[in-house]
Amino acid sequence: MTDLNQLIIKFDHEKNFKDDDFYVSKSNKNIYDLLNIWPAWEKKFLNINGEKYSGKTHLIKIFVKKFNGIKFDANSFTNEDLKKIKVYENIILEDLDEKVNEKLIYSLLNIIDIDNKFIVITSKKPIVEINFSLNDLKSRMKNFILQKIEKPDDDLMFAIILKNLSDRQILIDKKLINFIIKRIDRSYDKIFNFIYKLDEFSLKKKKPIDFKLIKEVLGE
Repeated sequence: MTDLNQLIIKFDHEKNFKDDDFYVSKSNKNIYDLLNIWPAWEKKFLNINGEKYSGKTHLIKIFVKKFNGIKFDANSFTNEDLKKIKVYENIILEDLDEKVNEKLIYSLLNIIDIDNKFIVITSKKPIVEINFSLNDLKSRMKNFILQKIEKPDDDLMFAIILKNLSDRQILIDKKLINFIIKRIDRSYDKIFNFIYKLDEFSLKKKKPIDFKLIKEVLGE
């Protein structure tokens, strides 16, 4: 029988975006529930904001799979993309920030409003806090439902660590995961960076993941 603390084999792995792989916790439940009651939203303009790795892309993939739609990267959105939205009811714009073509985004929002479509925009911070130079665009952003993915609670941290180690074909005892949770920052970015370093340390040193290796990665 394989020891749960043993490193199995490292494969090239792809993130799994199946609905049942998304772990719902207090940190993201409001957004998850709101997306699942589409189209019964208070407004047709929704902003999902949260730090890097907080699950925004995962949520969007689930939403598009269930309700159909077309998604674009906000910073590379073009006039040609604007023509593609006609046949879609749901438009998704990912990773909006100050670098976007403001006039083009404003035109997009006008079309969506006139054609009675829905739009979901993801961003790291609430879009009302983005420093746009175009006042009309700033005004438009006030019409959005703002939904923030909060910092991960213990349950979500456990699920993220377990899922990402599992994706790397690594199985460890839950005592080790709880040990990690008590010692790393409550940040999605820090969690993912720690998992990457832990995997790399284990491979380079050809050692199983145990308390000693975890402390080494933590710098304790």
